[in-house]
Amino acid sequence: MKTHAQAVVIGGGLVGCSILYHLAKLGWTDVVLLERDELTSGSTWHAAANIHGLHDNNNITRIQHYTMNLYKELEKETGQGCGVFQSGSLYLAQTKDREHQLRLQEAKAKFYGLNFHEVSREQAWELHPLAQFDDIRCIMFEPDGGNVDPSGVTHAYAAGARAMGATIERFCPVIGTEQQSDGSWIVRTGKGDIRTQWVVNAGGLWGREVAALAGIELPLQPTEHQYFVTEAIDEVAALGRRLPSIADRDGEYYFRQEGNGLLIGAYEKDMRFWAENGTPLDFAHDLFPDDLDRIMENVIRATERVPVAATAGVKRVINGPMIWSPDSNAIWGPVPELRNYFCCTGIIPGFSQSGGLGLLSAQWMIEGEPQYDMFAWDLARFGDWADKAFTKARVEDAYTHRFAIHFPNEERSAGRPTRVRPAYEMQKDMGAVFGLNCGWEHPLWFASQPGTLETNGFTRQNWWEPVGHEARMLRENVGVIDISNFANYVVKGPGAHNWLDRLVANRVPTEVGRSRLTPVISVRGGVAGDFTITKVAQDEYMMIGSGMAERYHQRFFNMVDLPRGTTFEVATDRIAGFNVAGPKARELLQRLTNADLSNDGFRFTRSRTIEVADVTCLAIRVSFTGDLGWELHCAETDQIRLYSALLDAAKALNGGPVGGRALGALRIEKGYGSWGREYSQEYWPQEVGLDRLIKLDKDFLHKDAYMTVKDRPAREVLSIFEIEAVDADASGGEPIFAPDGRPVGRVTSGAYGYSVGKSLAVGFADPKVAGPGDIVEVYILGRPHKARICTAPPFDPEGYRLRGTSPIVAEQAQ
Repeated sequence: MKTHAQAVVIGGGLVGCSILYHLAKLGWTDVVLLERDELTSGSTWHAAANIHGLHDNNNITRIQHYTMNLYKELEKETGQGCGVFQSGSLYLAQTKDREHQLRLQEAKAKFYGLNFHEVSREQAWELHPLAQFDDIRCIMFEPDGGNVDPSGVTHAYAAGARAMGATIERFCPVIGTEQQSDGSWIVRTGKGDIRTQWVVNAGGLWGREVAALAGIELPLQPTEHQYFVTEAIDEVAALGRRLPSIADRDGEYYFRQEGNGLLIGAYEKDMRFWAENGTPLDFAHDLFPDDLDRIMENVIRATERVPVAATAGVKRVINGPMIWSPDSNAIWGPVPELRNYFCCTGIIPGFSQSGGLGLLSAQWMIEGEPQYDMFAWDLARFGDWADKAFTKARVEDAYTHRFAIHFPNEERSAGRPTRVRPAYEMQKDMGAVFGLNCGWEHPLWFASQPGTLETNGFTRQNWWEPVGHEARMLRENVGVIDISNFANYVVKGPGAHNWLDRLVANRVPTEVGRSRLTPVISVRGGVAGDFTITKVAQDEYMMIGSGMAERYHQRFFNMVDLPRGTTFEVATDRIAGFNVAGPKARELLQRLTNADLSNDGFRFTRSRTIEVADVTCLAIRVSFTGDLGWELHCAETDQIRLYSALLDAAKALNGGPVGGRALGALRIEKGYGSWGREYSQEYWPQEVGLDRLIKLDKDFLHKDAYMTVKDRPAREVLSIFEIEAVDADASGGEPIFAPDGRPVGRVTSGAYGYSVGKSLAVGFADPKVAGPGDIVEVYILGRPHKARICTAPPFDPEGYRLRGTSPIVAEQAQ
């Protein structure tokens, strides 16, 4: 057996073989795959192996489309059949909300050049004459939908990898993974040890066990999942052609042809966990006892759709394990706390995603970064707070709601709360409705009655008016926003300035009391993140960034060596914060502090440690609302005392608490970008307006990559859209077209601009197709809505409110 390799992939299922294949295809041929049993063991071999192209996440749509096209290429390349059947898929909508979802996916398909279109009941019946569609309000057809052979695809990946020089060792369990001082790994097996640059955990059902060998705990939990195949049905055989599959997600089942019979599967409410304390090591090509009674309600609905299935005998029942993450997306990417340890496990729709997972995994290891922003899959979205109890609760919710619509802005309650601040109970009594951000509960909006539950849908919901009240209250008077879900970092020591200066692209403040916004550049020259850096004392800085990206950004922090005698602390757990903003923000704070808050005494982007209501705060004069405001950061133990004082003072000024939903609407009125939506590695700084913050007279992380893209014309430009909408607003992901049908771009964030009285969106536009002032069409609810690309932010375009100055003084302050 080999003793050295560029990468060792642990796990010979579908995804492990795809990663091996793509590593070799991108040039790493000295790679090894280790499988404890036979290829396809675990959950690969018994999968239903359905394939589809569309997904609610735009980038997942891209990689699913890549995967579907790859299988036939694999067959030609390797000679190994993949059993590709693409007789098409029919997607059914029984409800108005499902129709909205399907029409939006149809618009996205048009944007990406995919074939997904509406058909009439008569056309659907011609495609599938054994089904009835009388109760269906909308039907979409995906001609490329279908299924593949699980074993054939896996062996095709393996054959392709071997042909390029990769090695596969079967019946070779891994018994240890040990990192060495130089960052390399030793993978120990019963056949000998392998030293490797990268370890890839593609362990599938054993992903937890493989991770534990490296001291990692992954948020994964297996469940049982059943489907069955009927005996041959005369009516199916008589057709002489293959039927399209049926995706009736309102009915909570899936349906396709298998031989001359039918395959029916379901995600039932009465689900079963399996192997809660660890997957048995002797489990391989095994199944569980049949338990069809648990899915019979779903099956009855399926047989009502295709009546010939009701009298067919059952030929084979598959009740096998699947391994889930808390949100049913992959647990994927390098572990931030380790060097060169890559995970790719917890995948549910593996046969729709295997090719894309393999390609992007190989890109990340070889090139340093994948081509697409895939934070939806990034394991860094979870931290230690995603413990076993949270994971189990979320997996149950994900399984039993597998086919439920995930509405815009929806917050699922399972497994919560996990992390709360001292003010949590106080906010709950105030009527706060909470969202989840990196495990933290944070107020989204405040209802008039405590305990109010928000409704979900594609149109405006029960939170729309309360959020409007909060937004208008802040714009007219003052609001207090809890920003404790922001990520906080403290850098101290004689090397603090130099470390930060080598990390970020803008200059780091050298004067105590100065703050500066700065991007961090990604491996390919895009935007890895945006941070506010404040010099709070000699040799001490505070850095504030996106809360949900706290673990993600650790990868970039690790790329710059910390100087001796300098410390870096993730201080989010011990720091709480509030943004006091609005035209009366200065008046409110001046009632609680003796500090000089005048424009001359406390200028924009300046900071100072002050006492507010006898609480020591780092006050920074910035505001994500685009209005006059200060951020106040205090010890978490002082949160309630400070919050109470701020709210009492706000009440006297006709102000009050403001939640995250209103903050989102306010920043969209200003066209401010947000990490994970407008800012990501996929976009160049000049495309999102951050190039003005990059200083080329200094060195910074990935400067060489930025220099290769800085003079390239923008592929897309971050823009603000004013939309003619009545009862629904954009939320993110909606495609945008020119009136003549040419694709323009897509929405990244959307909300109603309450203080300007307009439905707004922030997104990207292709400057070759449309620019400021042009009329476009934004597909809200899957229907075209007339919109105009704004020439300036709808609210305070000159920034006078933000600086709290008259036009003349504001010009002088610049």
